[in-house]
Amino acid sequence: MAEIYDLAMQPFQFEFMQRAFIIAILVSIPAALLSCFLVLKGWSLMGDAISHAVLPGVVLAYLLSIPLAIGAFAAGMTCALATGFLTENSRVKEDTVMGVVFSGMFGFGILLYTKIETDVHLDHILFGDMLGVSWYDILETGLISAVIAGLIAFRWRDLLLYIFDMQHASAIGLPVKVLHYGLLAIISLSVVAALKAVGIILAIALLVAPGAIAYLITRRIGQMLVWALVLSVIAAFAGVYLSFFIDSAPAPTIVLIMTIMFIGAFFFSPNAKKLSGAEISAT
Repeated sequence: MAEIYDLAMQPFQFEFMQRAFIIAILVSIPAALLSCFLVLKGWSLMGDAISHAVLPGVVLAYLLSIPLAIGAFAAGMTCALATGFLTENSRVKEDTVMGVVFSGMFGFGILLYTKIETDVHLDHILFGDMLGVSWYDILETGLISAVIAGLIAFRWRDLLLYIFDMQHASAIGLPVKVLHYGLLAIISLSVVAALKAVGIILAIALLVAPGAIAYLITRRIGQMLVWALVLSVIAAFAGVYLSFFIDSAPAPTIVLIMTIMFIGAFFFSPNAKKLSGAEISAT
């Protein structure tokens, strides 16, 4: 028994693993809360667009010797604002605009990256480097995560009303435009928080999977938020823990566990069946 216990506790004996556990959980909390709103709003592709679009901002921030988080957030907001402007002022639908904008910015970022000399490997930007994060990275991610979680906790009812009935929200005096662009800003912040841990490509999984899984499990928004949060934290912890023993990268392992959770919820949850009426209750 002692040998089994020592083996089970082995991942916690290394400082780089301790940091990986902490940053994985810090990233998973705000992403889980936000994913519920993205799934209900039908904005999953927006998270994908912003996560890809931050690459040129990261490269430019490196060239200007400023924090990468600033460049990533600026690029993410540029993508979101450009998408909104083009959607409102053209005949092209929003999903098409997002595809054009984020692929263009991602291509621009790759072009910039190939023209500079840096010791930052592209794989770490695209897929993260959870095992190589520093305590400063954890502090930065923790602060961003706390801001996102605080904003969602403070305005979650307004966000729900905006998502379900934007016209009613406007009629009762809610700042619809502020909520719209505020939600886009939070998405950009969440991508920035996830950048060091899971990278650009895999950040979208954290922004979609927890909410999608919770949506299959429950039909109440309050329970959906709780389920998404709990499952996201479990997947983050289990992914880092399992990666130590199977010698894999933590971020893809976390995503794989979330995918298994989604498949399980799809086949075994009694609430996964498609409804003919209202899909989810706000209570």
